[in-house]
Amino acid sequence: MKFGMIGGGSWATALAKILTDNGNTIHWWIRNTNTIATLKKRKHNPHYLGAAYFDTQKLILSCNVEEVIQQSDILVIAVPSAYVIDVLSSLPKDIFNGKKIISAIKGILPVTNQLLNEYLTENFNVSIEDYFSVLGPCHAEEVASEKLSYLTFTGIDDAFATEIALSFRTEYINTNINHDIFGVQYAAVLKNIYALGAGIAHGLEYGDNFLSVYIANCAYEMGGFCRKMVWEKESEEEQKSINYSASVYLGDLLVTCYSLYSRNRTFGNMIGKGYSVKSAQLELNMVAEGYNASKCIYKTNETVQARMPIATAIYQILWENLTAEEGFKIIEGCLQ
Repeated sequence: MKFGMIGGGSWATALAKILTDNGNTIHWWIRNTNTIATLKKRKHNPHYLGAAYFDTQKLILSCNVEEVIQQSDILVIAVPSAYVIDVLSSLPKDIFNGKKIISAIKGILPVTNQLLNEYLTENFNVSIEDYFSVLGPCHAEEVASEKLSYLTFTGIDDAFATEIALSFRTEYINTNINHDIFGVQYAAVLKNIYALGAGIAHGLEYGDNFLSVYIANCAYEMGGFCRKMVWEKESEEEQKSINYSASVYLGDLLVTCYSLYSRNRTFGNMIGKGYSVKSAQLELNMVAEGYNASKCIYKTNETVQARMPIATAIYQILWENLTAEEGFKIIEGCLQ
Protein backbone atom coordinates (compact mmCIF):
# COMPACT_ATOMS: atom_id res chain seq x y z
CA MET A 1 0.00 0.00 0.00
CA LYS A 2 1.30 3.45 -0.92
CA PHE A 3 0.31 6.10 1.61
CA GLY A 4 -0.19 9.79 0.91
CA MET A 5 -0.36 12.46 3.63
CA ILE A 6 -2.17 15.74 2.98
CA GLY A 7 -1.30 18.37 5.58
CA GLY A 8 1.76 19.78 7.32
CA GLY A 9 0.49 20.53 10.83
CA SER A 10 1.12 18.78 14.14
CA TRP A 11 -1.38 15.93 13.65
CA ALA A 12 -0.23 15.27 10.08
CA THR A 13 3.37 15.24 11.32
CA ALA A 14 2.50 12.80 14.12
CA LEU A 15 0.72 10.42 11.74
CA ALA A 16 3.59 10.65 9.26
CA LYS A 17 5.99 9.70 12.06
CA ILE A 18 3.89 6.66 12.98
CA LEU A 19 3.70 5.43 9.38
CA THR A 20 7.40 5.88 8.67
CA ASP A 21 8.43 4.39 12.04
CA ASN A 22 6.46 1.33 10.93
CA GLY A 23 8.52 1.07 7.73
CA ASN A 24 6.13 2.78 5.29
CA THR A 25 7.35 5.21 2.63
CA ILE A 26 4.88 8.08 2.26
CA HIS A 27 4.10 10.74 -0.31
CA TRP A 28 3.60 13.89 1.77
CA TRP A 29 1.97 17.12 0.62
CA ILE A 30 3.01 20.24 2.51
CA ARG A 31 1.97 23.63 1.18
CA ASN A 32 5.06 25.56 2.32
CA THR A 33 8.18 24.91 0.21
CA ASN A 34 10.45 26.25 2.98
CA THR A 35 9.04 23.64 5.35
CA ILE A 36 9.80 20.94 2.77
CA ALA A 37 13.36 22.20 2.34
CA THR A 38 13.96 22.20 6.11
CA LEU A 39 12.46 18.74 6.53
CA LYS A 40 14.84 17.39 3.88
CA LYS A 41 17.83 19.08 5.47
CA ARG A 42 17.10 18.87 9.22
CA LYS A 43 14.88 15.77 9.21
CA HIS A 44 12.12 17.37 11.27
CA ASN A 45 9.18 19.71 10.74
CA PRO A 46 10.45 23.21 11.69
CA HIS A 47 7.00 24.40 12.81
CA TYR A 48 5.49 21.39 14.62
CA LEU A 49 6.75 18.55 16.81
CA GLY A 50 10.43 19.46 16.65
CA ALA A 51 11.25 16.32 18.65
CA ALA A 52 9.93 14.05 15.87
CA TYR A 53 12.78 13.12 13.52
CA PHE A 54 12.29 11.32 10.22
CA ASP A 55 14.18 8.91 8.03
CA THR A 56 13.97 11.19 5.00
CA GLN A 57 14.50 8.24 2.65
CA LYS A 58 10.94 7.27 3.56
CA LEU A 59 9.55 10.72 2.65
CA ILE A 60 8.58 11.81 -0.86
CA LEU A 61 7.79 15.47 -0.22
CA SER A 62 5.82 17.70 -2.58
CA CYS A 63 3.88 20.97 -2.64
CA ASN A 64 1.71 19.58 -5.48
CA VAL A 65 -1.36 17.99 -3.87
CA GLU A 66 -2.61 16.47 -7.12
CA GLU A 67 0.70 14.71 -7.64
CA VAL A 68 0.65 13.25 -4.12
CA ILE A 69 -2.89 11.92 -4.59
CA GLN A 70 -2.06 10.33 -7.94
CA GLN A 71 0.98 8.55 -6.49
CA SER A 72 -0.90 7.11 -3.48
CA ASP A 73 -3.35 4.28 -2.86
CA ILE A 74 -4.45 5.51 0.59
CA LEU A 75 -4.81 9.23 1.35
CA VAL A 76 -4.64 10.53 4.90
CA ILE A 77 -6.32 13.96 4.95
CA ALA A 78 -5.03 15.87 7.98
CA VAL A 79 -5.59 19.56 7.33
CA PRO A 80 -7.77 21.71 9.64
CA SER A 81 -11.44 21.44 8.67
CA ALA A 82 -11.60 25.17 7.85
CA TYR A 83 -9.06 24.71 5.03
CA VAL A 84 -10.25 21.44 3.45
CA ILE A 85 -12.31 23.03 0.69
CA ASP A 86 -9.49 25.43 -0.16
CA VAL A 87 -7.09 22.49 -0.59
CA LEU A 88 -9.42 20.13 -2.49
CA SER A 89 -11.95 22.20 -4.43
CA SER A 90 -9.85 22.78 -7.57
CA LEU A 91 -8.90 19.11 -8.01
CA PRO A 92 -10.29 16.96 -10.86
CA LYS A 93 -13.59 15.36 -9.90
CA ASP A 94 -12.30 11.85 -10.58
CA ILE A 95 -9.01 12.19 -8.71
CA PHE A 96 -10.07 9.93 -5.81
CA ASN A 97 -11.29 7.10 -8.05
CA GLY A 98 -9.81 3.84 -6.78
CA LYS A 99 -8.38 5.50 -3.66
CA LYS A 100 -9.06 4.83 0.01
CA ILE A 101 -9.51 7.93 2.17
CA ILE A 102 -8.58 8.20 5.86
CA SER A 103 -9.94 11.31 7.54
CA ALA A 104 -7.73 12.68 10.31
CA ILE A 105 -9.94 15.76 10.55
CA LYS A 106 -11.58 16.51 13.90
CA GLY A 107 -14.10 19.04 12.72
CA ILE A 108 -16.96 19.91 10.40
CA LEU A 109 -16.29 21.82 7.18
CA PRO A 110 -17.61 25.25 8.18
CA VAL A 111 -18.53 26.52 4.71
CA THR A 112 -20.82 23.60 3.89
CA ASN A 113 -21.52 22.34 7.45
CA GLN A 114 -20.61 18.79 6.36
CA LEU A 115 -18.46 15.95 7.58
CA LEU A 116 -15.56 15.22 5.25
CA ASN A 117 -17.17 12.04 3.87
CA GLU A 118 -20.32 13.99 2.94
CA TYR A 119 -18.27 16.62 1.11
CA LEU A 120 -16.21 13.98 -0.73
CA THR A 121 -19.31 12.05 -1.78
CA GLU A 122 -21.06 15.17 -3.05
CA ASN A 123 -18.08 16.64 -4.90
CA PHE A 124 -15.86 13.67 -5.82
CA ASN A 125 -18.26 10.71 -5.78
CA VAL A 126 -16.27 8.96 -3.03
CA SER A 127 -18.14 5.92 -1.71
CA ILE A 128 -18.63 5.50 2.04
CA GLU A 129 -17.10 2.00 1.63
CA ASP A 130 -13.79 3.69 0.66
CA TYR A 131 -13.81 6.12 3.57
CA PHE A 132 -12.27 5.64 7.02
CA SER A 133 -11.50 7.90 9.96
CA VAL A 134 -8.67 7.84 12.51
CA LEU A 135 -9.25 9.23 16.00
CA GLY A 136 -7.66 9.11 19.45
CA PRO A 137 -7.42 9.78 22.31
CA CYS A 138 -3.98 10.69 21.03
CA HIS A 139 -2.13 13.99 21.31
CA ALA A 140 0.45 14.69 18.62
CA GLU A 141 3.00 15.80 21.23
CA GLU A 142 2.87 12.42 22.98
CA VAL A 143 3.31 10.63 19.66
CA ALA A 144 6.45 12.72 19.09
CA SER A 145 7.84 11.56 22.45
CA GLU A 146 6.67 7.98 21.77
CA LYS A 147 4.40 7.70 24.82
CA LEU A 148 1.98 4.80 24.54
CA SER A 149 -1.20 5.95 22.78
CA TYR A 150 -4.29 4.41 21.17
CA LEU A 151 -5.82 5.07 17.75
CA THR A 152 -9.24 3.91 16.54
CA PHE A 153 -9.88 3.31 12.84
CA THR A 154 -13.51 3.46 11.81
CA GLY A 155 -15.00 2.21 8.58
CA ILE A 156 -17.66 -0.01 7.04
CA ASP A 157 -15.10 -2.39 5.50
CA ASP A 158 -13.83 -4.34 8.54
CA ALA A 159 -11.09 -6.18 6.70
CA PHE A 160 -9.56 -3.06 5.20
CA ALA A 161 -9.92 -1.07 8.43
CA THR A 162 -7.94 -3.84 10.14
CA GLU A 163 -5.29 -3.74 7.41
CA ILE A 164 -4.95 0.04 7.76
CA ALA A 165 -4.79 -0.22 11.56
CA LEU A 166 -1.88 -2.66 11.28
CA SER A 167 0.04 -0.12 9.21
CA PHE A 168 -0.14 2.32 12.14
CA ARG A 169 0.59 -0.15 14.95
CA THR A 170 4.01 0.38 16.54
CA GLU A 171 5.64 -0.18 19.93
CA TYR A 172 4.09 3.08 21.12
CA ILE A 173 0.77 2.96 19.21
CA ASN A 174 -2.00 0.42 19.80
CA THR A 175 -4.93 0.34 17.38
CA ASN A 176 -8.63 -0.56 17.50
CA ILE A 177 -11.36 -0.69 14.85
CA ASN A 178 -14.94 0.58 15.02
CA HIS A 179 -18.03 0.67 12.76
CA ASP A 180 -19.66 3.94 13.83
CA ILE A 181 -18.41 6.13 10.98
CA PHE A 182 -20.81 9.02 11.66
CA GLY A 183 -20.91 8.89 15.46
CA VAL A 184 -17.13 8.94 16.00
CA GLN A 185 -16.75 11.95 13.72
CA TYR A 186 -19.47 13.91 15.50
CA ALA A 187 -18.01 12.90 18.88
CA ALA A 188 -14.63 14.26 17.73
CA VAL A 189 -16.28 17.54 16.79
CA LEU A 190 -18.16 17.83 20.07
CA LYS A 191 -15.21 16.99 22.34
CA ASN A 192 -13.38 20.02 20.95
CA ILE A 193 -16.33 22.25 21.83
CA TYR A 194 -16.54 20.81 25.34
CA ALA A 195 -12.76 21.10 25.80
CA LEU A 196 -12.97 24.74 24.83
CA GLY A 197 -15.64 25.09 27.52
CA ALA A 198 -13.40 23.32 30.03
CA GLY A 199 -10.75 25.92 29.27
CA ILE A 200 -13.24 28.74 29.81
CA ALA A 201 -14.17 27.20 33.17
CA HIS A 202 -10.49 27.08 34.15
CA GLY A 203 -10.03 30.69 33.08
CA LEU A 204 -13.02 31.65 35.24
CA GLU A 205 -11.29 29.85 38.16
CA TYR A 206 -13.77 27.02 38.60
CA GLY A 207 -12.15 24.09 40.41
CA ASP A 208 -11.67 20.39 39.72
CA ASN A 209 -14.92 19.46 41.48
CA PHE A 210 -16.95 21.57 39.06
CA LEU A 211 -14.92 20.38 36.07
CA SER A 212 -15.60 16.71 36.85
CA VAL A 213 -19.35 17.37 36.94
CA TYR A 214 -19.10 19.50 33.78
CA ILE A 215 -17.30 16.76 31.80
CA ALA A 216 -19.69 14.03 33.00
CA ASN A 217 -22.60 16.12 31.70
CA CYS A 218 -20.75 16.80 28.45
CA ALA A 219 -20.36 13.05 27.92
CA TYR A 220 -24.11 12.57 28.44
CA GLU A 221 -24.95 15.45 26.09
CA MET A 222 -22.53 14.15 23.44
CA GLY A 223 -24.06 10.67 23.60
CA GLY A 224 -27.57 12.08 23.16
CA PHE A 225 -26.60 14.07 20.07
CA CYS A 226 -24.67 11.17 18.51
CA ARG A 227 -27.56 8.77 19.10
CA LYS A 228 -29.92 11.10 17.25
CA MET A 229 -27.48 11.46 14.34
CA VAL A 230 -26.80 7.72 14.15
CA TRP A 231 -30.55 7.00 14.36
CA GLU A 232 -30.95 8.71 11.00
CA LYS A 233 -27.97 7.04 9.30
CA GLU A 234 -27.42 3.51 10.67
CA SER A 235 -29.41 0.36 11.36
CA GLU A 236 -30.97 -0.44 14.74
CA GLU A 237 -28.50 -3.31 15.22
CA GLU A 238 -25.53 -0.98 14.65
CA GLN A 239 -27.00 1.59 17.03
CA LYS A 240 -27.28 -0.96 19.84
CA SER A 241 -23.65 -2.03 19.41
CA ILE A 242 -22.23 1.45 20.03
CA ASN A 243 -20.44 1.90 23.36
CA TYR A 244 -20.18 5.62 24.12
CA SER A 245 -17.88 4.86 27.06
CA ALA A 246 -15.21 3.53 24.65
CA SER A 247 -11.92 5.37 24.34
CA VAL A 248 -12.73 6.92 20.95
CA TYR A 249 -15.71 8.72 22.55
CA LEU A 250 -15.24 9.20 26.30
CA GLY A 251 -11.45 8.81 26.35
CA ASP A 252 -10.97 11.44 23.67
CA LEU A 253 -13.34 13.79 25.49
CA LEU A 254 -11.46 13.38 28.78
CA VAL A 255 -7.96 13.94 27.42
CA THR A 256 -9.02 16.95 25.35
CA CYS A 257 -10.73 18.57 28.33
CA TYR A 258 -7.91 17.91 30.82
CA SER A 259 -4.64 17.94 28.89
CA LEU A 260 -2.39 20.99 28.75
CA TYR A 261 -1.55 19.93 25.17
CA SER A 262 -5.16 20.65 24.13
CA ARG A 263 -5.28 23.77 21.97
CA ASN A 264 -9.06 23.97 22.46
CA ARG A 265 -8.64 24.01 26.23
CA THR A 266 -5.91 26.63 25.88
CA PHE A 267 -8.10 28.76 23.59
CA GLY A 268 -11.00 28.51 26.05
CA ASN A 269 -8.76 29.41 28.97
CA MET A 270 -7.93 32.68 27.22
CA ILE A 271 -11.63 33.41 26.67
CA GLY A 272 -12.32 32.72 30.35
CA LYS A 273 -9.56 35.14 31.33
CA GLY A 274 -11.15 37.92 29.27
CA TYR A 275 -9.48 37.67 25.85
CA SER A 276 -11.65 38.44 22.84
CA VAL A 277 -12.03 35.62 20.30
CA LYS A 278 -9.80 37.52 17.86
CA SER A 279 -7.09 38.11 20.47
CA ALA A 280 -7.16 34.46 21.52
CA GLN A 281 -6.81 33.34 17.90
CA LEU A 282 -3.80 35.60 17.39
CA GLU A 283 -2.18 34.49 20.65
CA LEU A 284 -2.70 30.78 20.02
CA ASN A 285 -1.44 30.94 16.41
CA MET A 286 -2.96 27.51 15.79
CA VAL A 287 -6.44 26.39 14.76
CA ALA A 288 -8.78 25.59 17.68
CA GLU A 289 -11.33 23.37 15.91
CA GLY A 290 -13.91 23.91 18.65
CA TYR A 291 -14.48 27.53 17.66
CA ASN A 292 -15.94 26.91 14.19
CA ALA A 293 -17.37 23.58 15.34
CA SER A 294 -19.53 25.29 17.96
CA LYS A 295 -21.38 27.20 15.24
CA CYS A 296 -21.63 24.16 12.95
CA ILE A 297 -23.12 21.98 15.69
CA TYR A 298 -25.50 24.75 16.74
CA LYS A 299 -26.80 25.02 13.16
CA THR A 300 -26.99 21.24 12.76
CA ASN A 301 -28.92 20.89 16.01
CA GLU A 302 -31.60 23.28 14.77
CA THR A 303 -32.72 20.25 12.72
CA VAL A 304 -31.64 17.42 15.02
CA GLN A 305 -33.21 18.98 18.15
CA ALA A 306 -31.05 17.15 20.69
CA ARG A 307 -30.91 18.63 24.20
CA MET A 308 -27.58 20.51 24.22
CA PRO A 309 -27.54 23.34 26.79
CA ILE A 310 -23.76 23.14 27.31
CA ALA A 311 -22.80 23.28 23.62
CA THR A 312 -25.39 26.01 23.07
CA ALA A 313 -24.00 28.19 25.87
CA ILE A 314 -20.45 27.81 24.52
CA TYR A 315 -21.68 28.78 21.04
CA GLN A 316 -23.37 31.87 22.50
CA ILE A 317 -20.18 32.88 24.35
CA LEU A 318 -18.08 32.56 21.17
CA TRP A 319 -20.51 33.86 18.55
CA GLU A 320 -23.30 35.89 20.21
CA ASN A 321 -21.38 38.04 22.73
CA LEU A 322 -22.70 36.26 25.80
CA THR A 323 -20.12 36.84 28.52
CA ALA A 324 -18.21 33.81 29.80
CA GLU A 325 -19.54 34.49 33.30
CA GLU A 326 -23.15 34.60 32.13
CA GLY A 327 -22.71 31.54 29.93
CA PHE A 328 -21.34 29.45 32.76
CA LYS A 329 -24.10 30.56 35.11
CA ILE A 330 -26.47 29.03 32.53
CA ILE A 331 -24.34 25.87 32.40
CA GLU A 332 -24.25 25.65 36.21
CA GLY A 333 -28.04 25.51 36.24
CA CYS A 334 -28.29 22.56 33.86
CA LEU A 335 -25.67 20.25 35.35
CA GLN A 336 -26.70 17.13 37.25
